[in-house]
Amino acid sequence: MNGDETTTPAGIMPTGTVGVNRTGRERTPPTAQHPPRADRVGSRGINTTARVCGNGPVLDALLLRLHTETVCRRGGALAIQLTDPDTQRSLVRLREKGPTVRWQPITPGLTRCLVEHADARGAVLPTDPLLRFRDSHPLTTRHYDHLWKRLDDRLPWVAAHGMSIHWLRHTTLTWVERHYGYGITRAHAGHTDTTGPATTTYIKASREEVATALAAMTGQPHPLAQPPQRNETTPPAATQDDRLLS
Repeated sequence: MNGDETTTPAGIMPTGTVGVNRTGRERTPPTAQHPPRADRVGSRGINTTARVCGNGPVLDALLLRLHTETVCRRGGALAIQLTDPDTQRSLVRLREKGPTVRWQPITPGLTRCLVEHADARGAVLPTDPLLRFRDSHPLTTRHYDHLWKRLDDRLPWVAAHGMSIHWLRHTTLTWVERHYGYGITRAHAGHTDTTGPATTTYIKASREEVATALAAMTGQPHPLAQPPQRNETTPPAATQDDRLLS
């Protein structure tokens, strides 16, 4: 492993909040600690354990938050470059599956964490990889292997149930589908293919609709989220007990 993060930097706000990091060092993103009922204990245990084991807890917390919000794959995270976060609209540009590029809504808190991370770890050129170790070397896919090996060793049920980055993706997409439907789930996942039933070609959702689901899922406002329409009731997803993230 590269770098050393055995302690959380001073001045970082408590878990679940986003605030000003007055030390000028990168902040820890809010923990993805409230998945849909059946997955709640598992997600909380994974996030808590990742923050106290290994030599890169700040990076690991950032990765878990990134993958939970965006449902991107490993390759998508590794391909994020310095100029990919859009701080004005709270988006991140993702490159997955060859030439496919999409702008994915993320919370303002995660956006700030990505920018601070890049600044603290030496990303300079526009095309520099954003995610980095403390020694400024770019993140590698092996870091994921080490992360999940540590979690497997400390949480036997992680290995028993095959939990992984794909499990985080599945958890988020299941939540979105339950509360916002198939079209928004496809958009959240970045699905642009036309395979399958012909009717799926017409089931599409806007970026604003994805941002609206994200805001309800996290409990954090998003600049692109759509306000509730008149006579529209707040979906169950917006309640505190059923939020995916906080």
